[in-house]
Amino acid sequence: MRSVRARAALGATLVVAVALVAAGLAVLLVLRANLIDQADLQAEVAAREVAGQLATDTPYDELELDDEEDHPVQVTDEEGRVVIVSKDLRAVTGTGTSGVTPVPSASAGASPSPGEGDGDGDDDDSADDDDDGSRPGRSEVSSDDPDFSDGTATVDRTTADYRFAAVEATTPDGVTLTVYAGAPLAAEQEAVNTVRGAMLTGLPVLLVVVAGVTWLVTRRALRPVEGIRREMAAITASEDLARRVPEPGSRDEIAALARTTNETLTVLEASVERQRRFVADASHELRSPIASLRTQLEVAEAHPELLDLPGAVADTVRLQVLAADLLLLARLDAGEKPGNATVELGALVREEVSQRTGDRIAVSVEVPEGGAFEVSGSRGQLSRVIGNLLDNAQRHAEGSVAVSVAADGRGVRVEVGDDGAGVPEDERERIFERFVRLDDARSRDDGGAGLGLAIARDVASRHGGTLTVHAAAEGGAAFRLWLPRSA
Repeated sequence: MRSVRARAALGATLVVAVALVAAGLAVLLVLRANLIDQADLQAEVAAREVAGQLATDTPYDELELDDEEDHPVQVTDEEGRVVIVSKDLRAVTGTGTSGVTPVPSASAGASPSPGEGDGDGDDDDSADDDDDGSRPGRSEVSSDDPDFSDGTATVDRTTADYRFAAVEATTPDGVTLTVYAGAPLAAEQEAVNTVRGAMLTGLPVLLVVVAGVTWLVTRRALRPVEGIRREMAAITASEDLARRVPEPGSRDEIAALARTTNETLTVLEASVERQRRFVADASHELRSPIASLRTQLEVAEAHPELLDLPGAVADTVRLQVLAADLLLLARLDAGEKPGNATVELGALVREEVSQRTGDRIAVSVEVPEGGAFEVSGSRGQLSRVIGNLLDNAQRHAEGSVAVSVAADGRGVRVEVGDDGAGVPEDERERIFERFVRLDDARSRDDGGAGLGLAIARDVASRHGGTLTVHAAAEGGAAFRLWLPRSA
């Protein structure tokens, strides 16, 4: 199934069906167990009632067997022969024997008539016999839990299922009899069948209701998703990244998905716009030195004596620097990792300044002796950041550039300041954009391509640090680089 609604409805229906079937089976088992327990109790009561009469030496033909249809009775002796059965009992199964016709028993019979045993000396003999133990004079009904069994009984041509209880009774004559009394299972079967029928009838209806409700609820819940899908399809077809998907008013996961999608579209739009502007600016920046170099070479080809060799070298160097900057930006945009080398910023700053001894503006360095200013990252990229900050300061300074290195909390701070005109407060973030030069009157040769500060901030950010600009004490601009210490 490709539809989420269909899968949700089917899944919910299956879960409910399994739960209902399991619950229904449990209910039926518990109900049947309770009803069988009740039948066992009825059968035991009936069996013990008959056993009690036998234990009191009640003659067989005087036994009270009430409700013979509800509680059929069969009594057997120690040898398994039937000695008593209920009236109209035609057949029985599930008891000790299937016989329903009483037979004479050598050990049990009708109780003797009151006149038997009378005569001179007979009582004494009887007493003597009792004292000898040859004839037990004690009668009892077994107090053990009876044995229960399932069976059938045919009473007056009606056959039904019964639950039989077996209770042993000992007569005053010392004869052990087993009384089987049954309790009908018709009520249990009827109740179980009724409950089963109700479940089989109600289960399909309930499952249809569950499936329908799940389908409707899922369709309503997924309606915003369909709106998001349609808008995304339209954005893909039109390539208009300025469009946004509709955000539902709810605060659920779908609303979060819509907001995240719009945030992704915003970032993607900015990235595409930045890439488009980057390509346009790069093409524009490359066009001037290439055109100048071509012109000089064409003039030199026609008039070798007019070749401006220093100018050609300068244009080539500018092309080389610009190409290196563009290549570094491309690697940074591709997510290049800065590395895990340990770099000592104090030594790195001294090394960069030492290479600028012949520059127009001298650079003063302030690095505390014995300080540990180690950070983790790429030495080449951090050296590029320091160099770009120094180039920018020397380009705009009037007469002095100062560099200081100091510990700052859990990191290291490098500050490069100059005594130039400074950076207006409303332009302090814009100068870190690519190909941005605030002084439009400055020549391209002196002003650079506008990539140095952008590269410096990008490298600082990828090293877990920051790069900001403030007003310097000398009145110019102070660029503050902060990097976290090496672990």
